[in-house]
Amino acid sequence: MKTNLLSIVSILFLSSVHLAEAQQQTRIPRIGFLSGSSAVAVSPRVEAFRQGLRELGYVEGENIVVEWRYAEGKLGRVRELAIELVRLKVDVIVSAGAEITRVAKEATAPMPIVMTMDPDPIGNGFVASLARPGGNITGLSTLHPEIGGKRLELLKEIVPSLSRVAVFGDSSFPGNAQVRRETELATGAFKVDLQYLDVRTHKDIEALFRAASNGRPQAVLVVGGLMLYSQRARVVELAAKSRLPTIYGAREYVEDGGLMSYGARLSDLDRRAATYVDKILKGAKPADLPVEQPTKFELMINLKTAKQIGLTIPPNVLARADKVIR
Repeated sequence: MKTNLLSIVSILFLSSVHLAEAQQQTRIPRIGFLSGSSAVAVSPRVEAFRQGLRELGYVEGENIVVEWRYAEGKLGRVRELAIELVRLKVDVIVSAGAEITRVAKEATAPMPIVMTMDPDPIGNGFVASLARPGGNITGLSTLHPEIGGKRLELLKEIVPSLSRVAVFGDSSFPGNAQVRRETELATGAFKVDLQYLDVRTHKDIEALFRAASNGRPQAVLVVGGLMLYSQRARVVELAAKSRLPTIYGAREYVEDGGLMSYGARLSDLDRRAATYVDKILKGAKPADLPVEQPTKFELMINLKTAKQIGLTIPPNVLARADKVIR
């Protein structure tokens, strides 16, 4: 009788062990995607990230769960959303932008973070080096030494007499100091003077366009910043009203009516971010995963806007464009 009872207990114990192991094996990974913009504003990037997951065999809702969180342009909301993701015990957070990465880092302590588009990860204090990040953050950077000069070169090609460029940017935005240094290095080659205008709030935008006009620039260069990006429709409208040829770092400005953009192909960075997520879920540590720099860049031109401001885009520039809006 005692032997039978022991056998039953043993069977029950082993069954519970196997059940626990099965539950562990079937646990679905949970990741958090944290953006400072709205779902609509970043929908192409979200789809690129989803594509990257699919290419690696992940099907949302089946073998992976994604907690999508959008701050709708309100940076103060990002911290709340980051803390919410921590409470959900996600396995990794994907941060869509440098400002988002900083808040996520402060709110999540050692939780793995994959950044999708940081302009200066070393300068921002996120990683010790690109080759050996050394902490809980890794991912992709938009930093490229020649990008500032390339934008000036494009402006010079469409405005051959170019001698003065107004540069709009938020001085508090991570990475803009690096972009400024890179752009300044290129001014000598193109014999161009730069007029820097600091855009800190949406209320500054119209006033700074007036200030830029007073400085008599022949073109405008708009650099990164969550606020500027979220207000891009207004920026594009004022650039057209001022009849100033303007180049941006993100294609969404051009899709909303801006003249021209040149920068890293953000959708490619988002798609590749899925690779980092996959490696971390399989046990890799962010500290050991090198940060990647962009390898694909895109030039986008809006001919409707060019016509609106009375500008003719040279054929050789059009021929190099990845996309032309006619």
